[in-house]
Amino acid sequence: MAVHPAAVVDPTAVLDADVEVGPWCVVGPNVVLGKGVRLVSHVVVQQDTTVGAGTIIHPFAVIGGDPQHNGYKGERVRLEIGSNNVIREHCTFNRGTPQGAGVTVVGSNSLFMTGAHVGHDCVVGDQVVMANNATLGGHARIGDKVFLGGLCAVHQNGRVGQGAIIGGLAAVTRDVIPYGSAWGNHARLRGLNLIGLKRKGYGKDQVRRLLAAYRKLFEGEGEFAGRVDGVAERYADLPEIVEIIAFIRDGGRRPLCLPNAE
Repeated sequence: MAVHPAAVVDPTAVLDADVEVGPWCVVGPNVVLGKGVRLVSHVVVQQDTTVGAGTIIHPFAVIGGDPQHNGYKGERVRLEIGSNNVIREHCTFNRGTPQGAGVTVVGSNSLFMTGAHVGHDCVVGDQVVMANNATLGGHARIGDKVFLGGLCAVHQNGRVGQGAIIGGLAAVTRDVIPYGSAWGNHARLRGLNLIGLKRKGYGKDQVRRLLAAYRKLFEGEGEFAGRVDGVAERYADLPEIVEIIAFIRDGGRRPLCLPNAE
């Protein structure tokens, strides 16, 4: 273990033997730092936070801060961060609230660029990229392999399905389907995340069928509910479409980001 003499570590914190804590860092009570975690310098891990193995946190990040919620009265709540994340300068990750799940959960193998914010009670998947100053309101749900562009904001309780991409500066006030591409202020659904699909190895025939299903779902004739049922039946062999349909149906009455959303 390498703890700089200028760092402050609470006696209740649990640090793996392979942890590195740089100068002017503060590690608060009931913090657990896993194998290979590195706090570069000037990092605050406030309290009741677990940081998974191999995660690197850069200067002036505040991790495990109190939830920004008027109802919070100092109750014990937590933040859980997975492994092999890179958390850059000035990021802020808040703990959960008693009114919510009591815990904020961040997955593994993700990149959080400068100034990214994860609000209370959020659930963030694996292999997520949050570009500079991207913001998640409380209780947001972000799927695996999502890209959130710089300065975008996902409204509290918002959902972004796995594999989706959100453009920079977008105000996301409606749920974004898995593999969707949404941008604009307020964000509108502009199609599928074709670049992301190609990078993940989807072939031309796969992409072509996904696009056909997308067009029938969002650009076809008739009521939207009827199109959902029709696409679910016709494309039941496509796991991605099955996931999109499930995402839409699971949302209940929640507003969905659509091509014509204002």
